[in-house]
Amino acid sequence: MRYRWIFATDQSAVASTLVRRLGISPLLARCLANRGFVDPEKAAWYLYPRLRNLSDPFQLPGMRHAVDRLWQARKRGEKLLLFGDYDADGVTATAILILVLRRLGWEVDYYLPHRLEEGYGLSLEAVQRCFQRTSARLWIAVDCGSNAHQAIAWLRDRGVEVIVLDHHQVAHPPPQVTALINPQLASGGPEAYPWGALCSAGLAFKMAHALVKQGREDGIPEAQAVELREYLDLVALGTVADLVPLTGENRILVWRGMQQLNASQRVGLRALSEVASVGESVGPYEIGFMLAPRLNAVGRLEDASDALELLLTEDAEIAERLARRLDRSNRERQELERSIATEVIETVRQRFNPKKEFVIVEGREEWHVGVIGIVASRVLQTFYRPTIIFGGCENGIWRGSGRSVEGFDLAEALRACSDLLVKHGGHAMAAGVTIEPKYLDAFRDRLNRLAAEALDGGFLQPPLWIDTYARLEELSFQTVQELNRLQPIGQSNPPAHLCIRRLRLARPPYRIGRNQQHLRLFVTDGQKTMEAVWWGGAAYGVPKVPFDLVCVPEINSFHDMQYVRLRWIDWRPAN
Repeated sequence: MRYRWIFATDQSAVASTLVRRLGISPLLARCLANRGFVDPEKAAWYLYPRLRNLSDPFQLPGMRHAVDRLWQARKRGEKLLLFGDYDADGVTATAILILVLRRLGWEVDYYLPHRLEEGYGLSLEAVQRCFQRTSARLWIAVDCGSNAHQAIAWLRDRGVEVIVLDHHQVAHPPPQVTALINPQLASGGPEAYPWGALCSAGLAFKMAHALVKQGREDGIPEAQAVELREYLDLVALGTVADLVPLTGENRILVWRGMQQLNASQRVGLRALSEVASVGESVGPYEIGFMLAPRLNAVGRLEDASDALELLLTEDAEIAERLARRLDRSNRERQELERSIATEVIETVRQRFNPKKEFVIVEGREEWHVGVIGIVASRVLQTFYRPTIIFGGCENGIWRGSGRSVEGFDLAEALRACSDLLVKHGGHAMAAGVTIEPKYLDAFRDRLNRLAAEALDGGFLQPPLWIDTYARLEELSFQTVQELNRLQPIGQSNPPAHLCIRRLRLARPPYRIGRNQQHLRLFVTDGQKTMEAVWWGGAAYGVPKVPFDLVCVPEINSFHDMQYVRLRWIDWRPAN
């Protein structure tokens, strides 16, 4: 799939100031300036993420009221119930609060909903079942609850108070709760604040910080003994897993959390790393593709209790047993996902017309609803079209998960199709929906008409954001090492994408990899020649004329050598 190239606004004049003030290379300075870090102080804040730069947790809407109520509950000896969510963010956030609250002296119980039996979040079914199992009358809904009017009203009628700690869209009006901590409620919008993009693991850390801060001010001995850095491994795990932007405070939390994760003595994480064959160093890649999928798998197929127990246990034997169980669930999840994705992609390819098909909507009774969200993402990556995949669930109703592309607001489109749907919810880029299968074709047709009106040809190619132009001679070992200061790489903080003009192939490429699907190439500008690798490139044609290349420079290790290699992203004929 070819990309739509988008160049950052050139800020060369500002970059020279960053070079002088920060003592960095012109290449890193251009990348920073073109990403919006035009002020040297803000650029330094980005390059040197420090915990002391975190904002006061009480700046978050609802935090002061929640903390006051919780300390009041402790004085009264009230039991707490943490109602979490079943994904990696919800599980890590719940684990953080359980560990901190227990250390501070609360009696804490917890409950995670069953995805297939009770649905997402603070559903009425899950709440009713949980209510029968606990005597707690003060609940904290973690990573859910911002839209749960019905369930919260049901609890309120039975004398249960609810504090909501969540980062999802808030209903209008919001539910009537004791406190609602959600960045979406910030005046001016969450994007105006450094904590605006926090997921629930980050919000749980902020709540822990607020509780400890208040406890220390009140002279409570347990608060003096809490070392909050101990929980940053779980914050990093949940933040990377939830694909929230690694900007603002998320960048600080993940940067410091990676250090904690690599030094972690948490027996559950060590056992999980072992079964996942994680190497000596854990980074965003290892979290996103090795650890988080295993934490998510049990919640997708069954319930997430084993994942939470793994993070809480201090027993190495129990941790090993739970980690192996999560690993088995992940393999089962992978097989289901691969089977369904292959079936969907083959079905769509048989009739796909890129000039007329603007959305993809597919469903089968036998498709497991626990993996349809991942399948929707895979299908979108293949065809770059808004995609909704349905699987069968109870009472003949199909449950679907959707993913969208830039320029098509999926939540708005679902509202325009509400007469065909049982229920729906979400945001512009991702949504959940249920439907009676008899309406599937009509839903697909209407959604396609809406997408045809909203999308033009440009939006049907994936965007490729390019930081700056560069020359091969700039890509020294030292300079490329310096680009690693952009780490941790992740959502909204990608590696440096460089465009190098007017290259040629220095020699014919050759195939590499077990299935010979990758290409190793050597490119030259006439002065310098460098190695490049194009993952999956054997399926595409190579340039035979001078070309512009978008690439990511990387340090490659081979035996005892390290050298700069280019990761080939895309190319086009040079002007």
